[in-house]
Amino acid sequence: MNEALITLDKLSIGYNGQPVLSEISLAIARDSFTAILGVNGSGKSTLLKTLLGLLPPIAGRIDTAASTGAPLVFGYVPQSIQFDPIYLLKGFEVALMGTYGRIRPGRFVPSSERAFTRECLRAAGAEEFARKRFAELSGGQKQRVLIARALTTRPDVLVLDEPTAGVDAAATRTVLEFIAHARKERKITVLLVTHDFAAVRRHARQVLWLHHGKVLHGAADELVTSERMAEMFEMEIG
Repeated sequence: MNEALITLDKLSIGYNGQPVLSEISLAIARDSFTAILGVNGSGKSTLLKTLLGLLPPIAGRIDTAASTGAPLVFGYVPQSIQFDPIYLLKGFEVALMGTYGRIRPGRFVPSSERAFTRECLRAAGAEEFARKRFAELSGGQKQRVLIARALTTRPDVLVLDEPTAGVDAAATRTVLEFIAHARKERKITVLLVTHDFAAVRRHARQVLWLHHGKVLHGAADELVTSERMAEMFEMEIG
């Protein structure tokens, strides 16, 4: 197991002082692929928002170990994203947004960043969508562009919130295979929220299973078995 990149120490998270998840203590290894599971309303989005720094913890700590000593860079891929059709944004312009965190306000995006964006689009299999309007792309095509945008942030951690929701099976396999390849190629830590248990078995090594206000943490081959899943779902229903 690689060294811990993110450590949660007695972390409690929620809204307005009311915890959704409590007493979370676990470590997420560097260069790992971790799946986050749980029924709707179990706290998956709350956990992501807290890890991304968008929501302060109620109690406890989040410690990180970036290799440079600087704050971790997160690349975020949402379930979907919509732009008002009045904005005629093309795929390249959407992917280029990931570079903006490195560019001072008011400055033009340098050619080196544009070249890197094209590289990320190629890596995500989205180069052919660069000149097409984002709003006109299919669900799977949009997700590839959004993955490219996340890669242009040069992330330490790639966070994906059900990136294949509403995407057909073939596109789902392609997107998840690319994510797994990108993790190995670029040494990125991946956090994937999904309901796709088959994908978890294929790609994830660790699982965070959110259940009744707690987080179960363990190896995918231990937590995502037929017997354990039947037990968990029976507890959810009960």
